[in-house]
Amino acid sequence: MKRNENTEDMRDIVREAYGQIARQGKSCCGDSPCCSGPSADSVATTIGYSEEELASLPEGANMGLSCGNPTALASLKPGEVVLDLGSGGGFDVFLAAQKVGPSGCVIGVDMTAEMISKARRNAESFRETTGLDNVEFHLGEIEHLPVANTSVDVVISNCVINLSLDKPQVWREIARVLKPGGRVAVSDLALLQPLPEALRESVQALVGCIAGAVLVDETRAMVRAAGLTDAVFEAKSDYMDQMTEWSDPLYREIAEKLPPRTKPSDYVTSLSITARKPKQGA
Repeated sequence: MKRNENTEDMRDIVREAYGQIARQGKSCCGDSPCCSGPSADSVATTIGYSEEELASLPEGANMGLSCGNPTALASLKPGEVVLDLGSGGGFDVFLAAQKVGPSGCVIGVDMTAEMISKARRNAESFRETTGLDNVEFHLGEIEHLPVANTSVDVVISNCVINLSLDKPQVWREIARVLKPGGRVAVSDLALLQPLPEALRESVQALVGCIAGAVLVDETRAMVRAAGLTDAVFEAKSDYMDQMTEWSDPLYREIAEKLPPRTKPSDYVTSLSITARKPKQGA
């Protein structure tokens, strides 16, 4: 997709929405009483994070923005260099940092200045409590990563790529920064079937990671076109059912725009993606 006025307008909408989340410290309604769903930690344990992992995080790092657990998918090893796309307050960065240890490094990239500021404050607390000084956060767009070619062992991302207005470029950037033999582990939202028009035009649905999602087959094609191999895709539609049952106000609004007798999980799934960059000469 070419950069144009509409593209920049939508990017600004997403940036402002996530800046507000950073200021509020959570992904729902701020201090409004409409936030009747579970805590961010409850959401995280439901999608695969352990209570021990959550207890190790700086306060406020988890804002309930996950739709999977890419750090588990990545099988991180000590000494690896990890890049987190759309790192927010540092949730997955801090978990990955404990897995790669002092000989490793985890880099977070986010396009929202408020998120980067929050993550850097969290990093100070992380250093004090763990003794680890192996994280860094950079302001930047995931379509144009501020990272050198072939410098990263593992790329992770959690419920972010769907927000990009140029997803093929994101996957090309992932391939560019990965070392030969490096791997990617992504949790994202994807479509099982096209969304109704009312949802495709909904700003709230875009901020909620739904209107920006594409079909699973489209995602598979983008991964392949970027030159990544050994790709595995696992759909987990029960995530959307849980969001609806939790009475999250955003997902209630989305459900109201669906055709009668349908539900969000008929259209949207949490998708786990793993893939690898071929080794040189392979």
